[in-house]
This record gives sequence, structure tokens and C-alpha cells, in this order.
Amino acid sequence: MRSIKNIHKAEYRPIDNLVTYSPLPTQSLQQIDPFLFLNHHGPQHFDPGNSGLPFGPHPHRGMETVTFIIEGDIVHIDSEGHKSTITAGGIQWMTAGRGLLHSEVSSETFKKNGGDLEILQLWVNLPAHLKMTDPNYIGLQKDDIPHITEDNGNITVDIVSGSWKDQHANIETVTDVNLSTLYFKPDAHLEMQVPTNHNIFCYIIRGNFTINNTTVEQMQLIEFDDDDKNLIFDADNEGIILFGHAEPFNESVVAGGPFVMNTKEEIHQAYQDFYDGKFGTWEDQ
Repeated sequence: MRSIKNIHKAEYRPIDNLVTYSPLPTQSLQQIDPFLFLNHHGPQHFDPGNSGLPFGPHPHRGMETVTFIIEGDIVHIDSEGHKSTITAGGIQWMTAGRGLLHSEVSSETFKKNGGDLEILQLWVNLPAHLKMTDPNYIGLQKDDIPHITEDNGNITVDIVSGSWKDQHANIETVTDVNLSTLYFKPDAHLEMQVPTNHNIFCYIIRGNFTINNTTVEQMQLIEFDDDDKNLIFDADNEGIILFGHAEPFNESVVAGGPFVMNTKEEIHQAYQDFYDGKFGTWEDQ
């Protein structure tokens, strides 16, 4: 089996009144190339008359954001003209590329009525030759995401990007990254293989598991070595795992706020382009 190098517990990093945990980056782990950043918002209950998510208009360049809505909803608007409201079970995939402005807020219905919220956002790097690609956005509701079952129906795999066995995702990504959300019933068992030249991203959203003979708990990120292709999952109870894998880019990563590039000079240029209005204007939205 593939060896587990380390287990990283998500750190508590609230944003205003939004409960937020983050296992990446931390002082113990900067990235799992090409996976750069993960924020886990919630689980949290919002009362009626709430202000919802606090992520108003802001820029990005040089990376992709993948947003997983476990509970609640999220309204996406960007300077390229994309608008959508995605509800529980859905995902949003935004390629920032050369740059855009976007906001991520709760719907008026959620702010009026309240409810449970749990949302994860993962940042996936872009290689140097795609840093300035055209921006794009795709939002899929739960029923738009292909899925398969494992272990006689005890596991449901929502295929977000790439493929799982012979089933392909409905999103065509600019890089070869595989991402899925795995839903386990109690005592479910899964055996799978990942190429040893791929880095694995495995984050426990909910539940407790035994993975490759190691006990892991919710809100923990598992860092693997690259010594074997075999993985074995056993669910102690009902749980959800965010699972991905991809071949690393092995390039320098320089982050500056909402921008991820390869050099400090490119970060400085990104800020200058933002100040010069080259990411679009919000007044048009």
C-alpha cells in the first residue's frame, strides 16, 4: 500500500463570523503540487436575516478555484459575465487564467430564511504556459455531476473532473487533474489505485476512516508518499472525502494574495494590471 507521510489537521481560521478551517497551506505543509489551498467553511447554521458569505468582488490570476457546496448555496458573479446560483451537492469550477473579478455570496433566499452551510474551496495551480489562459467558469448542480457507486452501493463517487474507471466528468479541464467527492455509508470499503507519479489530495470532510491501516478523522488532510499505487479505505461511520490526484508541475510557486504565479515580478505585474483595470470592471455586473 501507499505510505502515509503525514496527517495535517485543519487550522481554525474564521473569516468575520464565518466558521472556517484550513489544512493547506500551513507551516507544516505548503502545497501538494498542483493543489495549493483549501478552505473549509462550516459546518455552520445561519439564522434568518443573515448576511451570508462575505466574499464580495475580488480578483484572481494564475490558478483555478473549485468550490464544493455540501450544504447551503453560493451565488457566483464575475467580470466575464458568468452568473449562477449553485445549491447543495453542486460544484463551481473557475479558471482565473489571465485574470478576472468575481464574487461569491449567498442567495437572497438563504439570507432571508437561513439554514445550514458547509462549503469547501480548493485552489488548483496552473502551469506556467497556462497562467495567462482565458478565464472561464462552469457551475454544475448535483444532478449535472456524473456519479458511480462502489462496494454494492455503499459508496457514491461524484466525478468532478477527470475520470473514475470508465466514467468521465462533465467538465473539460485545461490540465489533467482528477477530482471527486466520495460519500461513504458506515462500514463501506474501497480499494483503488493511483499512479505513483501522481500526487494525491485526500481531505476528510466528515467522518472517521482507516486509510492504508492508519486512523484518520474529519478535517484532516492526508499527505502520501509516492511509493505504491494501492489505497484502501474503510469507513468507521458515515463520511465524505474530497479526493484528487494529478501529476505535479514541479514549477516554482509564488503567491501574492489572490494571485498565484511563478515569479515575484509576475505577482507585481498582476497587481499593476488589477489597478489598471485590466481584470474588468464591477460596475458592468
